[in-house]
Amino acid sequence: MSLNKSFPYQLYLVISEEDCKGRDFLEVSKQAILGGVDIIQLREKKSSDQDFLNKAIRLKEITETYGIPLIINDNALVAKEVDAFGIHVGNNDIQPSVLRKNSFQNKMVGYSIEYLKQLESQEMMFSDYLGISPVFKTETKTDTVTEWGLEGLAIIRKLTEKPLVAIGNIHLGNAQQVIKSGADCIAVVSEICNAKDPQKAAFNLKNEINK
Repeated sequence: MSLNKSFPYQLYLVISEEDCKGRDFLEVSKQAILGGVDIIQLREKKSSDQDFLNKAIRLKEITETYGIPLIINDNALVAKEVDAFGIHVGNNDIQPSVLRKNSFQNKMVGYSIEYLKQLESQEMMFSDYLGISPVFKTETKTDTVTEWGLEGLAIIRKLTEKPLVAIGNIHLGNAQQVIKSGADCIAVVSEICNAKDPQKAAFNLKNEINK
């Protein structure tokens, strides 16, 4: 269970239409929320800005209905236009410090940590949570810099008090280990998007986190 009051989220769904492999990503999102997902990031790496925006608008209707924060991956334009709860950026994207100066002063900003040196950068100061990416190698992230493993996650936990969101091949069998190694929250893609029953998959993961 997350003990960080500034980040009261435990199960974080990262979703795209492509990840759902032909299924309605909006329905998958809805079922995941009903199962226990408490924050959602829309990641559309291959979509045009307009297509990304259209999807974000439709997804926000669902997240607002259920009171779930919507995070937009990388795209500041889409995040601003849809008035998302926040934005998540990587090491090669627009920096958190820049976002804070451009309409994101009061929005949540997540920042992916791909190597330890980043923990010494000023960007840490401008981020609300850190994405530890990936904990384990995964097909949904092909540009991996560091595979952190449980040991790497534990090291980062000792070096920062920032909320940690762990992502990368996390599933029912290792979710509890990831939490015990220092994550405040686990983020999943395939474990829910590819599940026959997304609601049940989310429910099982949430129970595992809270054991």
